[in-house]
Amino acid sequence: MFIAPAHAASLAGPDSFLIQLAPMIVIGVLFWFLLIRPQQKRAKEHAALLAALKKGDEVVTTSGMLARVVKVDETYYVLEIANGVNITVQRGAVAGKLEEGTLKKAGL
Repeated sequence: MFIAPAHAASLAGPDSFLIQLAPMIVIGVLFWFLLIRPQQKRAKEHAALLAALKKGDEVVTTSGMLARVVKVDETYYVLEIANGVNITVQRGAVAGKLEEGTLKKAGL
């Protein structure tokens, strides 16, 4: 109708497959560098943080509670959130380590 059959057949060569595949490859590479790689880096940093925690460290949990590590177990931490008040949390519930003295500054 608009394109001659001979011209249309020449457009469907082996190069057209690579041209059609190129945008998908570019999107995949961008997806990797902008989303997947930074998330993997954060996960490694968090795993290293959890492995380095020891008794006496001050931490913040994912729920926002400030606490001091009382006991370190293979899968759990026992945290002191107030004098004589201990809670047991999973290792993944610890969001970050605080600087020494943060609990005193917060009045705990």
